[in-house]
Amino acid sequence: MTKRIFSTIATVFSTLLLVLCLGAIATAENAARKRVEIDGTIHVSAFDLPESAYLSDETRAELKRQRHIAVKERKELTDACPVSTGVSVEEMTIFRRCQAQAYYKMDAYKEIRKKYPVRMTPAEIGGVYTEVFTPAQDVAEKNKKRVLINVHGGGFQTGSRIASHPESIPIASVGKIKVISIDYRMAPEYTFPAASEDVAAVYRELLKEYKAENIGLYGCSAGGVLTAQSVAWFQNEGLSLPGAVGMFCGAASQAITEDVRAWVRSDGAYITGALAGQNYEKFRNPYFKGAINSSLSAPANYDQVMAKFPPSLLIASTRDFLLSDVITTHAQLTRLGVEADLHIWEGLEHGFIYNPGYVESREAFNVIVKFFDKHLGQ
Repeated sequence: MTKRIFSTIATVFSTLLLVLCLGAIATAENAARKRVEIDGTIHVSAFDLPESAYLSDETRAELKRQRHIAVKERKELTDACPVSTGVSVEEMTIFRRCQAQAYYKMDAYKEIRKKYPVRMTPAEIGGVYTEVFTPAQDVAEKNKKRVLINVHGGGFQTGSRIASHPESIPIASVGKIKVISIDYRMAPEYTFPAASEDVAAVYRELLKEYKAENIGLYGCSAGGVLTAQSVAWFQNEGLSLPGAVGMFCGAASQAITEDVRAWVRSDGAYITGALAGQNYEKFRNPYFKGAINSSLSAPANYDQVMAKFPPSLLIASTRDFLLSDVITTHAQLTRLGVEADLHIWEGLEHGFIYNPGYVESREAFNVIVKFFDKHLGQ
């Protein structure tokens, strides 16, 4: 009798455990199912993101150094050039000038000038202010009839005579080629298509001196976007297209509406937005205020425009909020039969090429120089 009682208790206990386990499994499965909504939205749990294991020791050391000095440098810039949201047109002009002057005094900028010796000459081309960078040891013989145009980053609001320098100086020095950086018009003073008009004005003048196939055009971030818009503009104006273009940390963006660009609802924006504590869906660029959604403002919406692009180099990094923009542009160009190279570097932020302290940035400089050397005419 006692054995039977214990056997019965054991059976009941085993059954209870089985029910509890099955219930736990079912609960876990239900929880997993609830993580993915019917519309595909995934609810992601918070997690810690360490530095990528693929980074070199040299880049890790530079990232550590940046963490120590970044706060100090940002404070120096803010103290030197205070600015608030809703800045007026007059205040923005003063702010940009002040920011450039402060930037030139920073150790980071001095290091770039020391490492990549170039000459910088201001020049007005086609009625537009530009800065012409030439290598200190002069342009290489094979590049005498070639030229690169840089259109800087800065969200179509800042970056002139600042971002344009780290985008132009290393390429001019490493490539032993002339680089002309355009100080195009920006918001809030101007709106689309002011920048495209300025690039076209400079390009028209250069066509009087250089063959189109000997001209390269490139830019990072907003400059990558403007590069694509400029190619669309050249097509619309019936101009011969450049021999090659480079779209870095930004590319031929698509538009959802006149106010919303597709990148703000991309994997790149959502993932990096979570890392930075930003909601990019709320981002609206004043430069595009009132812009009609057309092939000139959003060329990636138009296959017939993208199909005519010259050979294109696309560069980004895995923690770049415009990563999806770059990847989808590359996929579109490839689908349309355009020769396009894509290079993605691991574990680095948007616009990583601005810091030559990274091994990956120096690798990118070499990729850029080799790409234009391969595709530009002689």
